[in-house]
Amino acid sequence: MSDLVVIAFPSEDAAEKVRQRLLELQKEYLIELGDAVIAVKQPNGRVKLNQLFSPTAAGAVSGTFWGALVGLIFLMPLAGAALGAASGALGGALTDLGIDDDFMRDIGKTLNAGDAALFLLIRKLSADKVLADLKGVGGTVLRTSFDHTKEEALRQALAGAQAAHGVTSPPASGSTT
Repeated sequence: MSDLVVIAFPSEDAAEKVRQRLLELQKEYLIELGDAVIAVKQPNGRVKLNQLFSPTAAGAVSGTFWGALVGLIFLMPLAGAALGAASGALGGALTDLGIDDDFMRDIGKTLNAGDAALFLLIRKLSADKVLADLKGVGGTVLRTSFDHTKEEALRQALAGAQAAHGVTSPPASGSTT
């Protein structure tokens, strides 16, 4: 079972730094992420999703390879590659793994222009080590499926540096458990 965590940041750069740090922790086997997406509210009100993995592109690449291979058998590798790329891209576009895009856009609309939200789908977590590493990175927890104890520990870890400097973050709204 996976947990969903949504953390708001004042900029896309701040959210990206935390995402990159979590990806480093994943290489150390301290966390296993199912998805990590940054939603940024544009000045025009639209929400841009910055995803790590594009199923459409991956499907197109895979489809091109298999289409060319099958095309070689029938002496039409270019036609096979083109047909494979098109079918792979279509299959990838119809397959949405991870966090629902509409959900992320809805949450992103609640942000101020220029703010970003980091959406994490966490499969496994060594909570004490990951939270210690994230101590003081900032951010405000918007939503989580953690129990109250883990959620509070996450809030305290994110606010660690802010509290040391006398800055308090606004209370989060809409948390779910």
